Amino acid sequence: SGVLARHQLQRAGWSDRQIAHEVDFERWQRPTPGVFVTNTGALTELQREWIGVLHAGSGAVLSHLTAARSGGLHWVGRDIIDVLTPKGDLVEPLDGYFFHQTRRPYERWVKPISGPPRLPIEHAALLAAERDGNVRRAIGLLAACVQQGLTTADRLGSTIPVIRKLRNGKTFGLVLGDIAGGAQSFAEINVAKVCAEVGLALPDRQVVRLDKEGRRRYLDCVWVLPDGRVCVLEVDGSFHAEVRAWWKDMKRERAVVVQGDTVLRCSSMELRLE
Repeated sequence: SGVLARHQLQRAGWSDRQIAHEVDFERWQRPTPGVFVTNTGALTELQREWIGVLHAGSGAVLSHLTAARSGGLHWVGRDIIDVLTPKGDLVEPLDGYFFHQTRRPYERWVKPISGPPRLPIEHAALLAAERDGNVRRAIGLLAACVQQGLTTADRLGSTIPVIRKLRNGKTFGLVLGDIAGGAQSFAEINVAKVCAEVGLALPDRQVVRLDKEGRRRYLDCVWVLPDGRVCVLEVDGSFHAEVRAWWKDMKRERAVVVQGDTVLRCSSMELRLE
């Protein structure tokens, strides 16, 4: 991409004087003292990424949200290039870049690719989620990686123990189970926990109802109130956001409501976080 470090140019036979000549005559630009771009004008995103990696030095890789975006993730966030280096590597600050230091053995995670070296999508997304102070938004980022077909919930889940001391790792693991489609068992455990904490009676679980066409419908949680009214709670995992599942949910809810029951809905994420 036309971005080179000084040591690379020197290995190719360029002297410091020749390099300075190209910069002085504005054929090249020098974004940092040790990195050069062999063209003038606006930098491309790929060039900006290369500048960050070369500026940080040996072993540096793209990480966090930058690596996830480079891996294909569409996600709105700050326009900062994230670069990861070993703990103790003091990198000179650079506008538009954030240099993370870590003791984690990230070198083992990196795989050969074309372009700037970067963390795999699973590690990058989990580190970005860990750094986000908003847990709900962090979970949304992980869900987006799965929904956009970049990885699977299982691969993300199996990566959590690989990243030592991942902040909110337990929560991420539970939610990834929801994303994978295992919301029912997790959600039921959380409903029981919430009921115990606030003094609610435990509901009947997975109650079977027959609709007007004789088909079996399973309701997540059902309470029969003292006055005979029935309250239903439906817990939706991420798979309920899929269009066909959403249509089925709406149809099922209508069938329950017309029988006179009150239907409440919540997401499995709400049970986890709230």
